Amino acid sequence: MSRRITVLVIGAGNRGKNYSAYALHYPERMKVIGVAEPRELAQKKFQDAHKIREENVFDDWVAAAEREKFADAVIITTPDRLHKAPAVAFAQKGYHILLEKPMAVTAEDCKEVVQACESNNIILAVCHVLRYHPVTLKIKELLDAGLIGDICHIQHLEPIGFWHFAHSFVRGNWRNEAESSFSLLAKSCHDIDLINFWMGSKRCVQVSSFGSLSHFTKEHKPKGAGRRCLDCSIEPNCPYSARKIYLERAEQGSFNWPVSVVCSNGGPDIETLMEALHFGPYGRCVYDCDNDVVSNQVVNLEFEGGATAAFTMVAFTEKLGVRTTTIYGTKENDPSRIPTSAEETLLSHLLVFAAEKARRENQVVVVETGRENSCVRPALFQPENGLQ
Repeated sequence: MSRRITVLVIGAGNRGKNYSAYALHYPERMKVIGVAEPRELAQKKFQDAHKIREENVFDDWVAAAEREKFADAVIITTPDRLHKAPAVAFAQKGYHILLEKPMAVTAEDCKEVVQACESNNIILAVCHVLRYHPVTLKIKELLDAGLIGDICHIQHLEPIGFWHFAHSFVRGNWRNEAESSFSLLAKSCHDIDLINFWMGSKRCVQVSSFGSLSHFTKEHKPKGAGRRCLDCSIEPNCPYSARKIYLERAEQGSFNWPVSVVCSNGGPDIETLMEALHFGPYGRCVYDCDNDVVSNQVVNLEFEGGATAAFTMVAFTEKLGVRTTTIYGTKENDPSRIPTSAEETLLSHLLVFAAEKARRENQVVVVETGRENSCVRPALFQPENGLQ
């Protein structure tokens, strides 16, 4: 068995905890030996969960990077705008890197991250987790095997979910491009990556895109709405009510995501949540926030050879993250791909009918192969003579 990998985690938020949980489930394969996290409570909880020594606990990533290398790899799950700098710094220190998507918030910064990793012989893995999903991999296998011939078009939809968009992109960490990144990069770089993955060796040659922030603005604020959900007279009828999204979940005993994000600086308990909704960003009216990222966007791509793809990202859906994909190829409607013919299926059904007739009438039924004979003819059976 190969030796256990040691890991330093930069950012003990939701993603940092999720990726690091691998070490708790498979301690013989990976051990978290360091953490950098500015929030005192989150830092302490993470340290205790992984039994990290005090000298390997840091308040920020810079302090961790100043140390001599003490782990095999680093997991970077900081906010989007804090991806490039630590990735470059830890690459130069010789750490292999698991980097939460997006790689960085500008094209130039992404190139700098790749350059730093290549020049220092670093393994860089960006967390495009859908690449590892069994369904995604099966689709890729079937496409590469030529099941539908040449790909002509990929149609792909990501429904973000109305309350999820309100949580993350109106009230939450990804609401404002200047503080984080634009929504296509933050939410749907997964999907563009999947389209590119499925297209294989065909290179994208042209892109067009349209999108807008079409609803979550002050102009759409309902008459009589308050600035915060807990003090709003029309809150009971609002689908984006913070009381419904967070408080009702907590009252039912669920303090997992998204409630855990609201209570990230304390708790989790009802008292801490109420305080956060009264004074923090997640209790604000969705029509009264500082959000500026688009809520709906379409992307059209043309690939070498003329293949095309159309991607839609939309906030206003009941479904959350249930992506739907249709791939069109040159070998569709091929009956040879169905493992049983209509005739074979008919025969098996007629066998079932014959068996049931035999049971009900207490007689042996001869099975004919011809469709016209209905395949059910009674046989003469006398106990003393056997079947005739």
